[in-house]
Order: sequence, then C-alpha cells, then structure tokens
Amino acid sequence: MTSDRLGSALATLLGVPSVENLARLSGGASRETWRLEAAGRPFILQRQREGDVRDMGVEARVLRAAHSAGVPVAELVASGSPHDGGAAADIGGAFMLLSFVEGETIARKILRDDLFAAARPRLVGDMAAALAKLHRIDPADVPGLPSTDQVMQYRASLDSLNGVLEQSHPAFELAFRWLDANRPPASAQRVVHGDFRLGNLMIGPDGLRAVLDWELAHVGDPMEDLGWLCVRAWRFGSQHPVAGVGGYDDLIDAYSRASGIDVDPEVVRWWEVLGTLKWGIMCMLQASAHLTGVTRSHELAAIGRRVCENEYDLFLAIGDRFASIVEGGRG
Repeated sequence: MTSDRLGSALATLLGVPSVENLARLSGGASRETWRLEAAGRPFILQRQREGDVRDMGVEARVLRAAHSAGVPVAELVASGSPHDGGAAADIGGAFMLLSFVEGETIARKILRDDLFAAARPRLVGDMAAALAKLHRIDPADVPGLPSTDQVMQYRASLDSLNGVLEQSHPAFELAFRWLDANRPPASAQRVVHGDFRLGNLMIGPDGLRAVLDWELAHVGDPMEDLGWLCVRAWRFGSQHPVAGVGGYDDLIDAYSRASGIDVDPEVVRWWEVLGTLKWGIMCMLQASAHLTGVTRSHELAAIGRRVCENEYDLFLAIGDRFASIVEGGRG
C-alpha cells in the first residue's frame, strides 16, 4: 500500500479532509509504526505485518483495560482487524491508532543523558506503581489473553532449536534444572505485560509517561514483570540491577507499597533467572531465522551472537548454586 492510500484511509477513519506529515518510523519485526498529524494533533499508527499470527484485537483490549486501571499508556483512538472488515481492510491489516506521547525510549540515553537526571531517581517508583495498577486488572476483563507454562514453552523452543542449529548450551540446561528445582508456589494469575523493561517505556524529564508494546501481554504470575525488569541485559552496563536505575530493595519496597502485596525476593529472583534464560533462547530464535534463510538480516545475526552473554549472565544470577544442581541437589 502506498503512503498516499494509507493517508487517505487514515483521514477517512479520523473524519478529517487529510492527514499531514505521514512518516514511517523504525519498528519491530511484528508491526510497522507510522507517525502522522491530523487537525494539528499528532498520532501513532501501528500496523501488523503480514505473517504475524497474533490477534492485535487482544492487544487493543489490554490497552483499554490498562488505561481504565490508571496505567500510563497512550490513548487508543481506534483499532481494527481484517476479520472485522471496515477500516482494517482500507488501512491494510490489523492496526491500532494511538495518541502520540512525547519522550524517549532509548535506554542508554535515559540512563546517561543529563536531560533525564531528575527522572532517574524516581523511575523505580514510577515503574512499580504502573505495575501495581496493571496487576489489579481482572484477566476476565481481557478475553483472549494467552496463558502458558513458560518453562515448558522455552524448554520446547530450545529442544527444537538444538535440532536445527546442532548446538549445545550446557548453561541453559543447568538453568532449566535450577528452575525446576526452585519453582515457587503457584500464585494468583493476573494480567502481565510480558516485556516490561526500559526500552518499552516512554520516559520524559519528569519520569514515566507511558508503557508501550503490549503484544506479549498474557495471564501469569505478576512477579514475572518484576523479574524481567531485573534481567541483566536491560541494565545496559549500569551497576543498578533494576533497569539500570535502582536496587532490588527499592523495587520490592515500592511495589509492595503500591500493590499491598508482600513480595518474596527469592520469587523475583526465580523470574529473573527465567527471564535471562528466555532472552538467551530468544536470541537463538532470531539467529535461527537468519541462519536458516527465513529472514536474512545482519541485525538478527548480531543478536544471535548475544547468546553467550546470557549464558554468562545465568552463571552470575545463580552463581555457585549451579554446583548443587549438577549434583542433583536443590539450589
């Protein structure tokens, strides 16, 4: 679809004569992102790429529920899926049209630029408050959200990759054994963001402005979001374990105050280990797409080279407890 046709479809959707400054932005593998203006107001369009099988309608429902719960998010102006007919057919696929939120998502800038010096000390509290509001949402209010055992899911992913890439990753195997031996008790299942980290947050000089990228939202343990936020890869060289801006106690205390839930640090740590393992396997998945010729990409190949970083990070996260797992004991 040409940009002219897309612009006309968006103008019809918004009920304006035309849209201005329609421009394609860099985006992820699952959707295109466009910026536009209509009647002097800026918007963001996210359009699902062909081949992505996820239901964008579920993501739209999560976004509406999060907004109603007080989570800082961009306003959902309109959405549609091809099976609904109407605007989605004209726009070229499933889409979400969102209000534009000014800010920065590049973690290295947020962690180092003077512009965000005043924001950094308050980010842990902002993130904890946002997560507490998100985790209060009743999953029944967001029909269609998936729920899976992630240990089993990524165990199956690694097994399939080992067959394709003919590689062995002993650190990952040890991590699976540690996770099985230390699995926390089942918790109440809530709406979980699934990718809550600095790169998916819009930050301004005043702090957190919006939580972005809801396509991995699902039903799960709320501690998953806290653990993922602590994965070492998302610290970008900072010595602070929580998104590069704070400590474990800061996060746990802030979340406990905001949610009224007593948080077990060992459960958060378990999810941090699983998050590190997941990211390592995700790196393998992206490398596999390049190596098998499904999507030839220097970026995917480079991400594949980060697998060893996650093996190293797993040893740091579990440390000498690996030894007891090798011997068959509890870590």
